Amino acid sequence: MNLFRLAGDITHLLSILVLFLKIRSTKSCAGISLKTQELYALVFLTRYLDLIVKYYSVYNTLGKLIFIGTSFATVWHMRYHKVVKQTYNKDQDTFRHYYLILISLGLALLIPRAFTVIEVLWAFSIYLEAVAILPQLVLLQRSRNIDNLTGNYVFLLGAYRSLYLVNWIYRFFTELHRVRWIPWISGLVQTALYADFFYYYIKSWKEHEELKLPA
Repeated sequence: MNLFRLAGDITHLLSILVLFLKIRSTKSCAGISLKTQELYALVFLTRYLDLIVKYYSVYNTLGKLIFIGTSFATVWHMRYHKVVKQTYNKDQDTFRHYYLILISLGLALLIPRAFTVIEVLWAFSIYLEAVAILPQLVLLQRSRNIDNLTGNYVFLLGAYRSLYLVNWIYRFFTELHRVRWIPWISGLVQTALYADFFYYYIKSWKEHEELKLPA
């Protein structure tokens, strides 16, 4: 644990709270990609299966349970809540996310950290998380207006990943120079995907304008 990882964890939790605030307070999931939320649910479920076989700390265990629980709760609200589900932009959320699942699974089978079930699933979750935001970014590009809560949610997700990237660099220089190619490269890819969004988010904030992404 270090300051960068702690800040990343807090930012990640804040992104989830912002998403829940949007859904619960407005009874709307407009602008939110169900496909991205389903991918995140799969990411957390496969990454944190080690809860069954390993115990690290109360902080670690609670964090994993919160991320699993909130991701599935979000998917449930968007699919089955009688009011929220009516606001889902199904016609715009058309990214074929199952391709991302298949590609991530293929990479995990070819390039895992070790050839065990837990390690293959962990690698799969890392590869999938790197690209899970794609359906959300595509949906935002198709939306004419992006509300503040949705924009803040995506910004916090990107900030969390950027902080984790700094965390890995810090750990490399302080923990025996251990090389972690899978999370490093995946983290770089994921952060790069947010670059365009960061630019327009900060631009709209500075100029006090509505957030819009180029089509």
